[in-house]
Amino acid sequence: MIPKRYRPAVVAGLTAAVASGSLLAPPAHAGAPKSEPRKADRKSMATFARIADDVLSRRTQALVEEHAGRGGSGDGAATTRMSGRLKKDEDAALRSLRARKARLAKLGEAYTKADTRVVVDRATITGGTATVQVTSSSTLTYKKVRGDEPATTAFSTRQELKLAGTKDGGWKLTAITSRDDGPGAVNEPSVARVNTVPDDGNQYPDGTPASTKRPSTPTPSGKTATTYDYAAMARYAEKYWYSYNRAYRKFNGAGGDCTNFVSQALQAGGWKPVPGSAQDYRNWWYGSTSQSTSWVGVNEWAWFTLSNRRAPNLANVYQLDVGDVLQVDFDKNGSKDHTMMVTYRNGRGMPYLTYHSTDTYRRSLASVIASYPDARYFAYRT
Repeated sequence: MIPKRYRPAVVAGLTAAVASGSLLAPPAHAGAPKSEPRKADRKSMATFARIADDVLSRRTQALVEEHAGRGGSGDGAATTRMSGRLKKDEDAALRSLRARKARLAKLGEAYTKADTRVVVDRATITGGTATVQVTSSSTLTYKKVRGDEPATTAFSTRQELKLAGTKDGGWKLTAITSRDDGPGAVNEPSVARVNTVPDDGNQYPDGTPASTKRPSTPTPSGKTATTYDYAAMARYAEKYWYSYNRAYRKFNGAGGDCTNFVSQALQAGGWKPVPGSAQDYRNWWYGSTSQSTSWVGVNEWAWFTLSNRRAPNLANVYQLDVGDVLQVDFDKNGSKDHTMMVTYRNGRGMPYLTYHSTDTYRRSLASVIASYPDARYFAYRT
């Protein structure tokens, strides 16, 4: 949910241009009249899906070890032609992802296989241009460095494509932009930027940032005896990371669903509601028609949990254990942007995070830090 103190204007995604070559060609559109948008036919939909799949599969594949097994349609030579300036942009994106792969390798993480599948959600054609919305689902297979890493990490992302018709009856991809509210997935080459307005002057319990320096022998700080069921929190998050629980409202498109999702998991593990005014961050509850701001707001959740001593801050992110919560201030502007829950921790002390916006399953902490090395992190012992 968009924080009360800051109203982010999120600009995310990378622009690339790709002209189709050997793909299925739609009906000729040279000289097509500028009319009302019409739904794309099946042949055009298949072409759009292959263009999106080619570009997005290559991004995911850039994270995989050399000579490792490949999945999806990102194999071999490119099946789409890229035009001038925007081809350079996509080449730069792939270079940045390969650099991210190198940073992950230094942290002891690698992937042996990538698989990306694309589904066209909606496609309309107006004259000689097309607007296409797609959902891509990707899976990366973890290399067994120690042996107790999870089998895979998975994530679902949504993009919007803009295409223009070409003289030979094909399509040229003129833009591809993220439609997600949350942080970029591990295969996203660009980082969201935010513009903020000044603080309103009120004082809030913002908490203490955690160190991201990895200890030589990372260990959790230890759970105290509580009535909470941390395994139930993790089970809930891993059950609903992709297929949302219909018993709750979704907040995608309204600032993001990340904190709403974590609140659900915490409640599944035994967190009790605190009734009262919805606008008072010291309260935390969900109802049939509304909810407290602390249930859905990133900053408000932090203010609630710290003011109620529900979950104190940890000194180091590698102390996080199953059921604990990690928040990120991507731009260090004083406003937290994203909330995630740890649902797995391996024997080397690596926490793995599951979250909404962007919907993600068991992404390693190393992957998050490698993608956002300059962010400020807040770790919470639930």
